[in-house]
Amino acid sequence: MESIHTHGIWVAESLQQETRSLENLWLVITHVGDPKAAFLLLFPFAYFASRRAGVAVLWVGALAEWLNLMLKWVLFGERPYWWIGESLVFHGKQPKVQQFSTTCENGPGSPSGHAMVTAAVWWVVTSSLASFLHTRTRSTLLSSAPFLLYAVLLLVVGISRVFILAHFPHQVVCGSIAGLLVGIILNRRVPKGRPLSFFFTLSVSLLAGALALYFGLQQLGIDLSWSLVLAKKWCHRAEWLRPDVAPFSSLTRDCGILLGLGLAEYWKPGGWRLPWAPQALSLALSSMGLYHVYRLPLPVQPPALYYSLIFVKFAAVPPIVMALVPGLVHLVTRKKRD
Repeated sequence: MESIHTHGIWVAESLQQETRSLENLWLVITHVGDPKAAFLLLFPFAYFASRRAGVAVLWVGALAEWLNLMLKWVLFGERPYWWIGESLVFHGKQPKVQQFSTTCENGPGSPSGHAMVTAAVWWVVTSSLASFLHTRTRSTLLSSAPFLLYAVLLLVVGISRVFILAHFPHQVVCGSIAGLLVGIILNRRVPKGRPLSFFFTLSVSLLAGALALYFGLQQLGIDLSWSLVLAKKWCHRAEWLRPDVAPFSSLTRDCGILLGLGLAEYWKPGGWRLPWAPQALSLALSSMGLYHVYRLPLPVQPPALYYSLIFVKFAAVPPIVMALVPGLVHLVTRKKRD
């Protein structure tokens, strides 16, 4: 692996030097590829365009991110920004690379979570859009266009992760392939008409399974905090080590999303049927609501409280978009029509 890692560092150095003028663009793209963006940004748009696609984005995104965490725990992938300092390869010639505010993720690096979740959730959107275009136009060329854009999106997200030193190139390639497979498989198995107990059991099972793996590895003498130790040691600025990118943050986020999906389905099975104008209003209000929910400050100590609040925050996402806001819009617009 040393030669692969070394080559990856030189690729990152070349990217930073050759595309320095695009730094702000790469930082924006890496935010677009953040798994949180799938739930907070992509989900509302997908849901109000197609209810099934919106539900599939949550379903696929949560399970893809959970699976990514499990893979990271067992693959022990390095991250470039700490590997440069830990290895002896660059003892004589240090690469000319720079860290950024989004560089210092503190979990293991393989496979890339940004690449994997992006590949999974955007496959849902891409396949839905391609199917819609083919149905409306019967044009193979036009219905193929979304897949080209999909490939471009995966490419630029992967480049952005290498550019900021969060991942090696092989990690984003593996993440993209794994995410594509997860997207294809799970998009065919989107839960429809499932009771709340299904989502509750699934959420608890994912949490229990992750904790069992975590403590099981500890019993084998494997300390999963190794990556956090290296992150603290080699991150250039302590404030860049944010708690919301910690492994347990993603775990509680995914479990919260799935339980929230069950609550939304239980509260209003089938969702609200709204004309296009109320739907557009619901989309705008939902996006505003999710923005303010996400921006709510959370106490980081004690950790158990912080992760519990992460769970609650993301459990609120599906009900806000699928039930609460459309219900209020339906009530207001119905009164105006009456």
